[in-house]
Amino acid sequence: MSMYVGEALVGDGNEIAHIDLMIGSKDGPVGVAFANALANQSNGHTNLLAVLTPNVAVKPSTVMITKVTIKGMKQAVQMFGPAQFAVAKAVADSVADGVIPKDQAENLVIVCGVFIHPAANDDKKIYEYNYQATKDSIKNAMGGLPTAQQMIDQKDTASHPFKGF
Repeated sequence: MSMYVGEALVGDGNEIAHIDLMIGSKDGPVGVAFANALANQSNGHTNLLAVLTPNVAVKPSTVMITKVTIKGMKQAVQMFGPAQFAVAKAVADSVADGVIPKDQAENLVIVCGVFIHPAANDDKKIYEYNYQATKDSIKNAMGGLPTAQQMIDQKDTASHPFKGF
């Protein structure tokens, strides 16, 4: 398969983390999306590589895309700090744990959508929630979760936390 898709929501309050991601080969559609995300930056949507520390980018190479417009330095620092480290650590741990096969880490790329609420204040929660949401998203993507049957089983009883009614 050339594309795996995962999603997870973790936490609460303004620090809530919602991750949407795609994992796929460099020469497939996810590779194209990865290159476009790095090449096409715009005001308020500064995409960045996930790094454990400067000069130590994760494998599979992971680009983080903002799901909301970054409107100030506070949000930018949260994206380039606790959220970036959380995503990077989750990718690294997923490879170490075998969720992403180590022998495929150089051939795959990840496009990871990250949500940072403009009113988020607690960097520790931003890290913890984004770490877990990224780990869960990767596990879901690589495991094909939810399955079609799981989705069907929950379609009439699911309650979306932000549906508004």
